Amino acid sequence: METIDFIMLSALQHYTFCPRQFALIHIEQAWADNRFTAEGTLLHERVDTGVAEQRCGTRYERGVMLISQRYKLTGKMDLLEIEAGDPVTNCPPRYFPVEYKRGKPKVENWDRVQVCAQALCIEEMRNTSVTEGAIWYWEVRRREPVTIDDALRATTVAAIEDAHALLARGKTPPPTDDVKRCRACSLVDLCEPETFRR
Repeated sequence: METIDFIMLSALQHYTFCPRQFALIHIEQAWADNRFTAEGTLLHERVDTGVAEQRCGTRYERGVMLISQRYKLTGKMDLLEIEAGDPVTNCPPRYFPVEYKRGKPKVENWDRVQVCAQALCIEEMRNTSVTEGAIWYWEVRRREPVTIDDALRATTVAAIEDAHALLARGKTPPPTDDVKRCRACSLVDLCEPETFRR
């Protein structure tokens, strides 16, 4: 299957965080690590090495590959929890995506968009409906619930469409005006936002 024009699920977090960061990584193929990205890589290595397991009617699958032909998305999710359905009551299985992040909960939707995109893939692949997910934040050691509602779906679909459009244009946009966000970015030295702003 040809997936050359597909966007990685993780790239949506890059796009919503900063379209310029997205373009530097996915158009210009630029990358640089900092402490945050290195810690994130270690966290995901630990998560991805887990094997599937079954506990109390729930199956836990790690490193699940996802794809959406409709939205042209592909990638690997950290954890998919599948609660068994009940054929007697005609209750279908419940799918619950969980994303692992090294930081802490955010007001912005950057991380929630990635979980919602995973839900869109699961819905298409399994012909089901996903209404909830979660993000496990390493810094605070707890899960934050994610409600997959109409508002988050609209934000996510808009981000997917905008990211595809940016890739198609092939032109890196200017940096965000958020100086604090720039300081946390591993690409700040490659991006040179202050030089660009001047």
